[in-house]
Amino acid sequence: QVQVVESGGGLVQPGDSLRLTCVVSGRTLSSLHMGWIRQALGKERESVAAITWNADKTYYADSVKGRFTISRDNVKNTVYLQMNSLKVDDTAIYYCVGDDNIVTLLEGASYDVWGQGTQVTVDS
Repeated sequence: QVQVVESGGGLVQPGDSLRLTCVVSGRTLSSLHMGWIRQALGKERESVAAITWNADKTYYADSVKGRFTISRDNVKNTVYLQMNSLKVDDTAIYYCVGDDNIVTLLEGASYDVWGQGTQVTVDS
């Protein structure tokens, strides 16, 4: 059984940083392209960042480019999202997702694995 567990969310002030962590068990991480998506209250789900299985490519939403960095450690079966210069608009539940097809992952059509989410709140 595949489990995806996110952690690292919390309440921070604008300009602060957070690092989200996603641990995948029950499946070899290197078989998956991974990403982070977020859903804010009353808003559509948004793909935030993605990374190919071997980390040779990364993708970011325009809204987070230059502020967020996605990375992975296949040995530790872990994916990270470093979030700097956080804004109030970054407030959302952040989910770790993965798929063996990078196009499917980027399009958000479906995901092979999906975590329960971690809440990030940016508020002054």
